[in-house]
Amino acid sequence: MDPLDLIIAGGVLAAGTFAFRFAGPVLKARFTVSPKAERLMARSAVVLLAALVAVAALTEGHEFAGYARPAGVLVGGVLAWRKAPFALVVVAAAATAALLRLAGVP
Repeated sequence: MDPLDLIIAGGVLAAGTFAFRFAGPVLKARFTVSPKAERLMARSAVVLLAALVAVAALTEGHEFAGYARPAGVLVGGVLAWRKAPFALVVVAAAATAALLRLAGVP
């Protein structure tokens, strides 16, 4: 790939990102959204994030990722929910998955 193409692609992505970020505050001042719609949008963001985590935790390619990865994600999720320090969450999740794989759990 030509270096100029990469620079152009980066510029287009930067301009698009800026446009989306700029449009939010500008359009919010022009349109009113009902409180019910705002609650629905907030909840839909949480549902979308949960679905993304589930797919990333449970699949690898088009197949089931095995039991070690979801167990690690579960341990990390519980520790994050309990407001443990971030470093502890990451290390505990990785250690859980690694120890299960070492024990032969796929």
